[in-house]
Amino acid sequence: MSGATAVGAAEQRTGEQPRPGRWLALGVLVLAVLLVGVDATVLGLAAPYLSEDLRPSGTQLLWIGDVYSFVIAGLLVSMGSLGDRIGRKKLLLTGSVAFGAMSALAAYATTPEMMIAARALQGVAGATLMPSTLALIRNLFHDPRERSLAVGVWGAAASAGTAVGPVLGGFLLGHFWWGSVFLINLPMMVVLVAVGIKVLPESRNPKPGPWDLASVGLSLVGMIGVVYAVKEAAAHGIGVGVVVAAVIGVLALVGFVRRQLRLPTPLLDMKLFGNRGFSGAVLADLLTILGLAGLLFFLSQFLQMVQGRSPLNAGLVELPAAVGAMGAGLAAGHVARRLSVRAVVSGGLVLVGLGLGACAWVSATTGTPVLGTILFVVGVGAGFSFTVTADVILSSVPKEQAGAASAVSETAYELGSALGIALLGSVVTGVYRNFTAPEGVPGEALGAARESLGGAVETAGDLPHRAGEALLHAAQGAFTDGMETAAVVGGVISLSAAAAAWILLRGHRLDGGDV
Repeated sequence: MSGATAVGAAEQRTGEQPRPGRWLALGVLVLAVLLVGVDATVLGLAAPYLSEDLRPSGTQLLWIGDVYSFVIAGLLVSMGSLGDRIGRKKLLLTGSVAFGAMSALAAYATTPEMMIAARALQGVAGATLMPSTLALIRNLFHDPRERSLAVGVWGAAASAGTAVGPVLGGFLLGHFWWGSVFLINLPMMVVLVAVGIKVLPESRNPKPGPWDLASVGLSLVGMIGVVYAVKEAAAHGIGVGVVVAAVIGVLALVGFVRRQLRLPTPLLDMKLFGNRGFSGAVLADLLTILGLAGLLFFLSQFLQMVQGRSPLNAGLVELPAAVGAMGAGLAAGHVARRLSVRAVVSGGLVLVGLGLGACAWVSATTGTPVLGTILFVVGVGAGFSFTVTADVILSSVPKEQAGAASAVSETAYELGSALGIALLGSVVTGVYRNFTAPEGVPGEALGAARESLGGAVETAGDLPHRAGEALLHAAQGAFTDGMETAAVVGGVISLSAAAAAWILLRGHRLDGGDV
């Protein structure tokens, strides 16, 4: 069957004609994804500079890294459903303006508390962006093969953001203060809004029903309560506060689910999870990013403060991961139709797991070629897995529910990111804090050094040369040991996700695939 005939047959199956200007509209959506990707990666590069300037504690530094994910995970489902109701274009453009404003606030933060607040507000605005972009793709591209390509471009753009972020961020950090890495969002935001007003079509659920504020509150409280409890338990052990947060979170989520089952027009249709492909794709996303996020958050610190690389050099070392993800993302839909959905998703997850496991042998002397190869393998695996699961999730639901379904996908991603930073970050921190005190280092200096690697670098500079050198060497070794341990844990999680995907995605095909 020729390509034209296949497309025509697909259009006949969907009963809808291609939308003019859809590829230009995709370009605007890609810009929004680039924005989020850049913002996520530059924070890791800026962490050492934040540590020196704002002097956050180890716990505050973790909050700066994961509060964005906490808030966005709690609001994604609500915002995806809101877009289905008021219009995805309207929500995307409004959220983009707010995201830019919060980026400026983060850039000029003067205290750790102010930075945490700015990142939390960015999470509120960011919750409007990703579900809206995927939902608009679902409504722009009716042909399944075109939609797979569009989702691949969408995924490649997210990876390109992670590629541009470290390199551009490294350049800015080498010439300007750390706040400049947040200000790079503003020019892209201006272009996105100005062009998006003209080319994006509006789409919404024609029979949306009311936006249930009680469900919004239950979702937010439940997600934040559970993630906070996991984070605190991993970092400090189980205490009264952890138990209270966990109980409140679980009760809120149970209440959310029960309320959705009773409402005639729920915020989230729980019947979506009855689709095995949908559930398998969501679980694969959650476990994969959980394994990746915690380790990658600390990788930039390792490259700069253990290996002594400049920010730009560190960004270039991380570039192969994004390049691999971009290439795999563009090819993922075609490969999944030639092989199978579960083969591509599970195979991608195996590559991620093996790449993360290889990080257990990374040391202060590991060269750029080895690091680049490991990260390229991880990027290829992630590109295949995330792109195909996004396509599975979109193709499993009616287009009227595209916003809510996309939000579930993004919630899994952000929740996995938050849990990964919390759990694997706590593994790194737990190993790091136990390093042996070198001789001649005062107790007060040792306490400051054990708070974070950035604190150790700064403290070492204030000590006599020999003592400072010994302290820094001990701290760098402990940080590397912690990162290696976290890499093994992340690899095991990714391989477990591969096994789960192989089972849950059995027999699933993408729309338009060969039968």
